[in-house]
Parts: sequence; structure tokens; C-alpha cells
Amino acid sequence: MTISVHTNKSALTALQNLNKTNDELGGVQGRINTGLKIGNAKDNAAVWAIAQGQRADIGALGAVKMSLERAQSIAEVSATAGETVSDLLTELKQKVVAAMDTSLDTSSRTALDSDFKAILRQITQVVGNAQFDGANLLDGSVGPNIQFLANADATNKITLSTQDLSLGGSILTIASTASITTVTLATGVLTQLDSSISQVNQALGNLGSQAKQIEAHLGFVGKLTDVLETGVGNLVDADLAKESARLQALQVQQQLGAQALSIANQAPQIILQLFRGG
Repeated sequence: MTISVHTNKSALTALQNLNKTNDELGGVQGRINTGLKIGNAKDNAAVWAIAQGQRADIGALGAVKMSLERAQSIAEVSATAGETVSDLLTELKQKVVAAMDTSLDTSSRTALDSDFKAILRQITQVVGNAQFDGANLLDGSVGPNIQFLANADATNKITLSTQDLSLGGSILTIASTASITTVTLATGVLTQLDSSISQVNQALGNLGSQAKQIEAHLGFVGKLTDVLETGVGNLVDADLAKESARLQALQVQQQLGAQALSIANQAPQIILQLFRGG
């Protein structure tokens, strides 16, 4: 091997190996710091692109979940108000049937009518307050239904149908001005009331079925999000136990490489010995 003060092949080789070790060590430290084996497109363009696509779907599913949670809240508020209306209709029937008693005097009948109208006003108040985030399914203020997101592409929707429980409507047919001051009036109201009770209960059944569908789909979206997040983790997460072991090995290689470079750099010193006098 030629000995030269201009070119030190051993030192160059040692330097190349040391630089390689330093690069690998930097990569390992980066994976440990971020917890990712693929942190950007440079690490693995194909896998990074797949992971980014899945992250976009996860973000979109987050919006779907928020929409479904809003739907769930609206349905729960509506169902609670609807059940209250159903209970009030039961109270109304008690007043109406009592008003059909021909033996009542005028004072008693007036008192029953007063209670009857108070319950009607309460029904109106309950329906008007059955609102969540500006949406009310029971007062006829929105269209025939409200639609919510069901998938990440926003191409599928889940529907909540409105159930108009306003007095004098198609479901609750009793007018807000109804009265039971006479047996004849009470008899007519009873017919409307029986029909209204049946229709309100049917409306609540429909609302409950839709709420159950929303709850089930919300659970599915949550599970799907978890699966996608796990899939992304499988693609890009670093094995920290493995990286820790690799880090220690590279640190030893780095120290040995630095020592080898130091030895190689001392080789030209031999030339001085060749030129010493005898």
C-alpha cells in the first residue's frame, strides 16, 4: 500500500463508514423522537401517501360523528318532549271524560274546562321548547325531515322525520281553542283526543326507531374510526423497542468508527520516521 501525505485511503474509508453510521443514527433518533417509522414522503412515498389518505378519511369521519351526535341529541330532546305530550294527553282525557258527566253543575264544569285549557297551553309550551341547536322536530318549523351525514364522502345521509305535534295539526287534531263546557263539546273532543293519543304514540314510535338507527350508526362510525387509526399506526408507527436496541448498537458503531478514523489519521506519522537521521 502506498504511503502518502496527500491521500490517506484508510482515513477516507473510516470517514465514509462513520458518516454512514451517523446518518443511520440520526434516522433512528428521529423515529424515536416522533414515534414514526414513516414521518414524511421521503421515508417511503407509497406508504406515506396511503397513510395520508386514511388520515383524511379519519378526519372526515370525525365530522360524520359530530353530525350524528347532533342528530342523536335532537332525537333525544324530541322524544322526551313527545313523551311529556303523551302524558299530558292522558291527563286531558281524564278531564274530558269527567266533563261528560251530566250531573255536574256549572261551577264544576267551568273548573274542568279551565284545567283542560291549561293543559292545552302546557302542550304548546312543551312542543315549542323541544329544541336542540336550533332544530325542533315537533313544532312544524322545519321541513318534512332533517338529514345528517352518514359516511366520509357525504354521499349517504341518515334522516330524522319531523313529527308535528302542534295543536290542531294532522297528529294532534285537538284545536288550541277547544272547550269542554258542555257534554256535547266534551263528547266531540273525546273523539279527537282518542285519535290524537294513538297518532302521537305512533309518531313517538317512528321517532324512537330513527333514534335507534342513529345510535347504531354512531357506534359503527366510532368502531370504523378506531380500525382506520389502527391501520395507519400499522403502516407508519415505529417499533420503539426495536429502535432502542438499534440506537445502542449504532452508538457503539459510532464510537468505534471515530476511533478507527483517529487511528487512520495517524498513519502518515510513519513517514516522519523514514526521514529521521541514523
